[in-house]
Amino acid sequence: MKINQETLTEKAIELLKELISIPSFSGEEDKTGDAIETFLQGFGVKTERQYNNIYAFNKHFDASKPTLLLNSHHDTVKPNSAYTKDPFHPHIEDGKLYGLGSNDAGGCLVSLLATFVHFYEMEGLSHNIVMAATGEEEDAGEKSIRALLPILPEINVAVVGEPTLMDLAIAEKGLVVFDAVVEGTPSHAAHPNDNNAIYNTINVLQWFKDYTFDKVSNALGEVKLTVTQINAGKQHNVVPAQVDLVVDVRVNDCYSNQEISDMLQKEAPCKMTPRSLRLNSSCISPDHDLVKSGLDLGRKTYGSPTLSDQAALSCQSVKLGPGDSTRSHSANEFIYVNEIEEGIDLYIKILSGFLQ
Repeated sequence: MKINQETLTEKAIELLKELISIPSFSGEEDKTGDAIETFLQGFGVKTERQYNNIYAFNKHFDASKPTLLLNSHHDTVKPNSAYTKDPFHPHIEDGKLYGLGSNDAGGCLVSLLATFVHFYEMEGLSHNIVMAATGEEEDAGEKSIRALLPILPEINVAVVGEPTLMDLAIAEKGLVVFDAVVEGTPSHAAHPNDNNAIYNTINVLQWFKDYTFDKVSNALGEVKLTVTQINAGKQHNVVPAQVDLVVDVRVNDCYSNQEISDMLQKEAPCKMTPRSLRLNSSCISPDHDLVKSGLDLGRKTYGSPTLSDQAALSCQSVKLGPGDSTRSHSANEFIYVNEIEEGIDLYIKILSGFLQ
């Protein structure tokens, strides 16, 4: 059954309105999961479900072929206090579809769902296609795509739907957050103390400020290290035993998170403990056929500093979708309707160039 692209686009926009109207904070996406299942099943797609992760395989799945994953998320953050519009009231003004999750990442999600439906019944594709609409992306939860990947076939390449203005993010920085401790000798403030933890922190902060990593990525630039929190002391007359710091490290694709952790734990002039090493950087070769297909359509490539579910993937992946990342998590979030229309059209054209 061949489905008209214009009809698909209309149905996708209707689905986005429905998703906006349903609160779907991370871990509470069951109702949006239901809506996504209903959408796919309405086009004859057989769906599967794990928690609030909805997934489906193309009709002519062939285990001998490599597999392409199409992924985006249907959870949202909570609306911030600066909203002046009802975040759960989808409505269009001046070509903008307003509502929580419209830009991050509802527009990408419904565009990928429509694209999957377009290819669902096609035979002779070079790759299988798996569509995964997943939950708990915003908080990197245990029931997110991380839970789904072990039960999927091997993924060879992926498109992760996040707002990129339909340019191709061919690399994405990883993240390691460290808890750091600068130690000293606790004492009464009235007594001499040559080992004041707070004073010791001055040199430690300067060390962090001056520290650089040798390897610079063509797509992502330098690794960025930033001290983001500092905490010490509870009484005015007591010198504390330690100062606690939080260090945020955005990792380029020249290093693994484990390498960054090993380097800093060895070299830093204070105790460093990583919270997690699982949010690795990700990339795809600029010469990959999927990237070339996008370039042939006049799209640009760039490196992204923001995290997504790409961090959970071990295969090559590209971040690509309608909407603008700068609108994500903002008050009165919106996406232009024509961005969705263009997104579906470009997704289909890029994948047509890659799959056929």
